[in-house]
Amino acid sequence: MTFEGRDESVGVVDTLMDRSEQSSVDAARRLVVALDVPTYEDAVAIVNELRGAVTFYKIGLELVFNGGLRLAQKLLDEGNEVFLDMKLLDIGNTVEKSVRNIAQLGVHYLTVHALDRKTLRAAIQGKGTRNLKLLGVTVLTNLTNADLAEQGIKESPSGLACRRAEMAFEEGFDGVIASGHEAKAIRRLTNERFIIKTPGIRPPGTPANDQARAMTPREAILAGANYLVVGRPILRAGDRKKAAIEIQNDIEKGLLELRRRRKGTI
Repeated sequence: MTFEGRDESVGVVDTLMDRSEQSSVDAARRLVVALDVPTYEDAVAIVNELRGAVTFYKIGLELVFNGGLRLAQKLLDEGNEVFLDMKLLDIGNTVEKSVRNIAQLGVHYLTVHALDRKTLRAAIQGKGTRNLKLLGVTVLTNLTNADLAEQGIKESPSGLACRRAEMAFEEGFDGVIASGHEAKAIRRLTNERFIIKTPGIRPPGTPANDQARAMTPREAILAGANYLVVGRPILRAGDRKKAAIEIQNDIEKGLLELRRRRKGTI
């Protein structure tokens, strides 16, 4: 499956719900597998194992320094969608120039910390007219009230995430990374085209590990998330493809439930 020329509203819940015959395909496209592994070879093995089930991958800091950019190009060449999770944060000039270089790679998504308007505006400037979608990182999903207090922040994780999401929206970002617990509130503060990518996803019956605000795939979709980022529940599974498909099935349950709610049947 290739994503070139795709309808950019594919991530919008209401739009997808009008295409009920495509619910399985939609569910598959909403799963982003986090390639949180140390080497290029490890990542390629996982991609090969998931071939035919997954077409959307996240490359983060761990992998980018050990073949991650080479892998990004390989994934793009094979028609996959690529999300670079760089969580950029620096002075405006550095952010702008970094985003400009990254935009030339041809990846689809890039993360920038949504801490202040200067950083967000610098990223927008760096992106220019390139077809790169910028996502603001609101609050990491492993942070609690106590963690934020250590940083001198008095807001709750949910309150802070919503404030940062609204700021990213106002500055022209395409979306945010946020816990499913904030997705509904963020959707109210933005609009239906604003992308909400949700990490900290755990299938039913699995441990949350270090995720302080985890959700199941179905719960996150019902809360308003567009895409779900999943790493360890798939990477550590005995059968990774089966684990990915089970998560996609749970996503589909959420999509179908949303459609029934819109029709007033539940």
